[in-house]
Order: sequence, then C-alpha cells, then structure tokens
Amino acid sequence: MTARVLLIEDNAANMELMTYLLQAFGHATLAARDGKEGLEIAQREDPDLIVCDIQLPVMNGYEVARRIKADPALRNIPLVAVTAYAMVDDRRKTLAAGFDGYLTKPIAPCAPICEPHPRYLHPRPRPRLARRARADARSS
Repeated sequence: MTARVLLIEDNAANMELMTYLLQAFGHATLAARDGKEGLEIAQREDPDLIVCDIQLPVMNGYEVARRIKADPALRNIPLVAVTAYAMVDDRRKTLAAGFDGYLTKPIAPCAPICEPHPRYLHPRPRPRLARRARADARSS
C-alpha cells in the first residue's frame, strides 16, 4: 500500500531528490515550499508522514512542528525533520520541538526515510471527518 508523504522544503534540488526517492519506493508525495503552505496542505490532505525542513520561509520548521502537534487532527502524524543542522544539541532541540525523527542533509540516496519503516512510513486509514469530529469533541 502506498503511503502519502508531505514534503515541506524550500530548496528545489532537495525537494526533487526526496520526491524522486520516495516515489521510487512507491510512495505518493505532496509538496510545499514554505511552512505556512505545508501546514495548510497537512490540514487539507491528511498525509501519512510529514518531512519538514527547519529553515523555511514564512513559517520555520519549529513553528510548523508546534502547530502540527497542537492540532488534535494532525498530532499523530509522524513528523520528521530534514535539516543541515547536524550537531548533537541541534538534534535535541529538534526532537524537543515536537519532531518524531531527524535526518541530516545532504540527503543520501539510501536515506532511511525512503524505505518502508513501521514507525514513520506506512499508510493510515483515512476516516478524516470522523477523526476531526472526535478531536473537536474532546477539545470542547
């Protein structure tokens, strides 16, 4: 079964490489060029996985993570940071911000994000309206 992956990345070369790799493994991709657009697509499309850069225009990756994890309808979607920040403290900061995983750039053709991974890359049932209604009821 194909997973739907939202890629939030402003660098065209990185977007092209991640799109190619994910599609080569049979996954469908959605693309956003900035954090605000990525959040809007996540709310509208309900992806199985979100891969997000940290340094983004309009809304940075940390704010994207904060908003996704604050939204009851989105908070359970795995969120993986892809960033050039590669120091140990950068990894801690990224995970503390709400990301579920962390990959460093440059993206290698054998990046673990591409292969089926039980924690991140698997299709989910899409009862979006029912899930959104339950989340709204809980927050009322």
